[in-house]
Amino acid sequence: MNKGIIILLFLFLYASRLAAQADSPFRVVFWNTENLFNTHHDSLKNDYEFLPDALRHWNYSKYKKKLVNVARGITAVGEWNPPVLVGLCEIENDSVMLDLVRYSPLKEHGYRYVMTHSPDERGIDVALLYQRDRFKLLFHRSISVGTFNSHRPTRDILHVCGLLSTGDSLDVFVVHLPSRSGGAKASEPYRLFVAKKIRSEADSILASRIHPQLIIMGDFNDYPENKSIKEVLAAIAPPHHPIPLKLYHLLARKAKADKYKFGSYKYQGEWGLLDHLIVSGTLLDTSSPFYTNEKKANVARLPFLMTDDDKYGGQQPFRTYYGMKYLGGYSDHLPVYVDFEIR
Repeated sequence: MNKGIIILLFLFLYASRLAAQADSPFRVVFWNTENLFNTHHDSLKNDYEFLPDALRHWNYSKYKKKLVNVARGITAVGEWNPPVLVGLCEIENDSVMLDLVRYSPLKEHGYRYVMTHSPDERGIDVALLYQRDRFKLLFHRSISVGTFNSHRPTRDILHVCGLLSTGDSLDVFVVHLPSRSGGAKASEPYRLFVAKKIRSEADSILASRIHPQLIIMGDFNDYPENKSIKEVLAAIAPPHHPIPLKLYHLLARKAKADKYKFGSYKYQGEWGLLDHLIVSGTLLDTSSPFYTNEKKANVARLPFLMTDDDKYGGQQPFRTYYGMKYLGGYSDHLPVYVDFEIR
């Protein structure tokens, strides 16, 4: 085979690969995995409840099943193709992520990951899985939130920047805001404090990039109508003509239209959206080579992620634990996702 034919064959295969990538959606997922802990004690963290001799009796077989469940959930949300980006929270450490990408069924998809190493007392962090053939990692950083009054330390913000096949960069924030422990109202100032940090970092990117493309995804422990999202981030449902440098909430309209029935989390019989997908207006521009719209975003209510709600009726997320009772399910949250189109 002469050199010219080899070059033509290479170009044909390369063009075919690019065409296949253009045809398949660029799916972005976020999922709170509900305490994805290994069975080893970290001397610097309060992880005692997830050890074999603790009240939960967390052991290797349960941990292995949890890894398989998380891998299965991610693969199923991707449908025919593995999601390109998967934000995760409630991840204990690097060893858990290594087990997930190397020794669970997820190993077939060739994921790489980055994550934070936060001062959270329990040791839980946020992470991002990525398909390196469709998202070329440029850099990542862990943004410290800092201290707030007498509250215990919370999770860092994960900022990841990567290159798309369009030649543009994409900035991604993966977040996990402070919980509602102690009551939603009493704990709200801490979430507002973290939301202001996210807003400041987002504004910096929107001001410094020539063509800023930003995704903020995570568990805010707040609903779309709460101050952290509606006022601090000013993320609302997209209008008919989105403004490029504004932030828009891709699931806010669905959540408002079907309040108490639409959501990623169920509390005392009512569904609510705690897990959010927020984008810059530039990503809603249909003339852009990389874009989406709110119709392409949803909560993944896959049948095997659900179970009957015997107390309140209907269904609820099939969680790993209910209190201290082991159920063997997936998570107390459902994944959220959005598809992007690439020209």
